[in-house]
Amino acid sequence: MAAPKKGRQGTQGRPGRTLALILIAIVALTGGMFASGHTTPRLGIDLAGGTSITLQAKNEPGQKNAINPTNMNTAVDIMNRRVNGLGVTEAEVQTQGESNIIVNIPKGTNSEQAREQVGTTAKLYFRPVLTTEVSGGDPAASPSPSASSSASTGSDKDSDKDKATSSTTPSATSSTQGRAVTDALKADPTPSGSGSPSSSPSASPSASTDPATAKLQAQYTALDCSKKTVRAKAGDGVKASDPTVACGQNSQGQWQKYILGPAEVEGTDVDKASALFDTQGAAGWKVTMDFTSKGAKKFASITGKLAQNQSPQNQFAIVLDGEVVSDPFVSQALTGGSAEISGSFKQQEAEDLANMLSYGALPLTFTEASVTTVTAALGGEQLEAGLIAGAIGLALVIIYLVAYYRGLSLIAIASLLVSAVMTYVIMSLLGPAIGFALNLPAVCGAIVAIGITADSFIVFFERIRDEIREGRTLRPAVERGWPRARRTILVSDFVSFLAAAVLFVVTVGKVQGFAFTLGLTTLLDVVVVFFFTKPLMTILARKKFFAEGHSWSGLDPKRLGVQPPLRRTRRVSAPVDTKEA
Repeated sequence: MAAPKKGRQGTQGRPGRTLALILIAIVALTGGMFASGHTTPRLGIDLAGGTSITLQAKNEPGQKNAINPTNMNTAVDIMNRRVNGLGVTEAEVQTQGESNIIVNIPKGTNSEQAREQVGTTAKLYFRPVLTTEVSGGDPAASPSPSASSSASTGSDKDSDKDKATSSTTPSATSSTQGRAVTDALKADPTPSGSGSPSSSPSASPSASTDPATAKLQAQYTALDCSKKTVRAKAGDGVKASDPTVACGQNSQGQWQKYILGPAEVEGTDVDKASALFDTQGAAGWKVTMDFTSKGAKKFASITGKLAQNQSPQNQFAIVLDGEVVSDPFVSQALTGGSAEISGSFKQQEAEDLANMLSYGALPLTFTEASVTTVTAALGGEQLEAGLIAGAIGLALVIIYLVAYYRGLSLIAIASLLVSAVMTYVIMSLLGPAIGFALNLPAVCGAIVAIGITADSFIVFFERIRDEIREGRTLRPAVERGWPRARRTILVSDFVSFLAAAVLFVVTVGKVQGFAFTLGLTTLLDVVVVFFFTKPLMTILARKKFFAEGHSWSGLDPKRLGVQPPLRRTRRVSAPVDTKEA
């Protein structure tokens, strides 16, 4: 008998601690919400408005049938991951017709940044830098990459802050921009041994008998990267296997112009890339890259060749959509299949570069057909209608609980309020944390959760009432009814969560918002029932109003069809029958 008594004390004796625990958690979450400054959930494009971008696919030179369902779906997948890589998890990316892709970006996110990354649809290439200088100004007035950030094996750059550093693998380090990796030098249109950026451009085109080289030098001399229209056309129509001119912005915000060699490494050769903060050394933010097996061989070959050259020809340019996004230098062959780029990165710069490297290879070329601003008028009307429907449904649930369960309805209503507060606070915190945005389907998921939560209370209350119908008093009825109700609640919530998880995995766009909200509220239902409803019921079972079965308690034995003296009558009847016999 001692063991059961001790067990009952363990389950009944400390419900106050459990209630205190969940209340402390609510206060902490609420405090975190106000401290973060995000006191309202982030809204999706249908509720807050945003930007809608239409991208039109075009065949690349020499590929007549590139626009097909396979390539379009691949492009959608890459763009979706690109945008989600920026934290814009509620952005919608979907095909329209045979050659268009629609990208909807909700308000409240960095839509310009997302637009640049999604609209940057050309393939990513790693090209060797042959020569470079500041464009649109006096090269002597500002240090060029080769003058300020050049490096070669054994030079005094070994102590430079932008030099590659890695404790595990060889690394490539940013010279002027702190960005990614490129390829080997096949053909050098600059004079042999040229180490300064000005030596090649100053050479007369007639110094070379190669018409292609002379044309490239002329293009470089005339290139003014300070002009947007000129930058947009630089390198147009150039094949990956040919040298080209390109533009890029250095760390001082100046535009550089480049002559770049043929591409040896493509974006598809990069397996993954990520931005990391170096906590061990003074490198700060850096970008790490892992290559495919094929890409690792290409990368080792190009870095081995570049490491033997003087600046700027020991640099490689990462070219995306014809623009140089990074031009790090190397001082040794990188043969490990992975590398890191470091050198005065800001967090946003490192994350942007890692995102470009991870998803920089699209199977098609895309142009912006249209960019429109989406208003939230229609979504606002639908949200208002949905909230009215939800309020009506909640009111009907409360009316039913009060009419049927009377005093017990107070416990159910309090539990619903706790669940609502936790849902609201967590959704507000998830906006800045993981980019969660509340859209109309997500609101529907929250409304559906009202029924799931109310169902858990009903299961628990009915188990207690069943125990009372069997003649038990309230406190034993609560403890005996809880294990049975607990199993039913867990099974029901598991089925709901499983359905939400499957729906989240197999769907995209707004339906994922519904699945995520349904799964979140289902988990919160378990938390509320276990850490609030049950302890609160245990405490109230000790109160006279509930323990004695007041007619308004919802536990009145008469209303439940039970006569309290029933057992006592049976005990008395036996002796009476004996005396009569």
